[in-house]
Amino acid sequence: MDFWPEFHANSWGKEFVAGGIGGIAAVVSGHPLDTIKVRQQKSTTGSAFSILRHMVFKEGPFSLYRGMGSPLVAATLQNAIVFQSYSVLSRAFDTSVDDKDPPSYKGVILGGVGAGALQSFLISPVELVKIQLQLRGICGKVPKRPSSRAYKGVMRVTKDIWNKEGLRGMFRGLRITMIRDSPSHGLYFWTYEYMREQLHPGCRKNCDESLDTMLIAGGLAGVSSWILCYPFDVIKTRLQAQAQTPSCLKYKGIYDCFKKSIQEEGLVVLWRGVGTAVARAFVVNGAIFAAYEATLRILYKNGSTQTQETI
Repeated sequence: MDFWPEFHANSWGKEFVAGGIGGIAAVVSGHPLDTIKVRQQKSTTGSAFSILRHMVFKEGPFSLYRGMGSPLVAATLQNAIVFQSYSVLSRAFDTSVDDKDPPSYKGVILGGVGAGALQSFLISPVELVKIQLQLRGICGKVPKRPSSRAYKGVMRVTKDIWNKEGLRGMFRGLRITMIRDSPSHGLYFWTYEYMREQLHPGCRKNCDESLDTMLIAGGLAGVSSWILCYPFDVIKTRLQAQAQTPSCLKYKGIYDCFKKSIQEEGLVVLWRGVGTAVARAFVVNGAIFAAYEATLRILYKNGSTQTQETI
């Protein structure tokens, strides 16, 4: 019996639920490593371990989850947009494939690129607030008192940015986010589909792969996409981390940020924190796909059971 629920006409509600649960699993499992990665990108010195030790002993273990509220709130909608738009676009870009068959690899790549572009409109302001919270103490200094009033929480930071910069300020970093996310999402979905088929031949059509296959294929998809887009992520972090005041405004745009960062710190700056990001990517994206696929199976199994009972 073929099982390809992602692309059935009645799958929209289930896609949103499954994508949301996958997003929540990603945020909870990966936020501590994301906080360390952001601090590595912003600083000029310090290994992941030294930053972790400093945060745990100086700021408390909960500092690793600082700024999690923003991405957690957006996780359901973001992942619903990504997975649902991907499922539609991967079909739309290659209509030669029968509806009962999985999409072609060409459709997978193009659908991923489109999904990445669409989700940038949501994730850009979310990551702006998250980065501002993770880097408490603008201009590169972390405050001695973590309870600093200026950045007390998600709503406080959002309101502060809105009052000072308006709607345009909330979307600071949108262009670099789209540059980062569009091609990386194409590679992301292609790697997942290709790797799960290699690990479990035939599973793209019958979806009978094991949890191990989901975790490994999802993890490798995350790693490949992050390696591709990481230099752009470093630039995005630096652009979104700076306050829009004359004393703190160091970079005028994407090119200026690339140029100044490389001139001052060398090409290595574009890969600072990549080890942390790759480790996080494997954990987080394995969790995303495992939670997503498992939730879809549960929802469709329950739906089939209810239909049989009604009949």
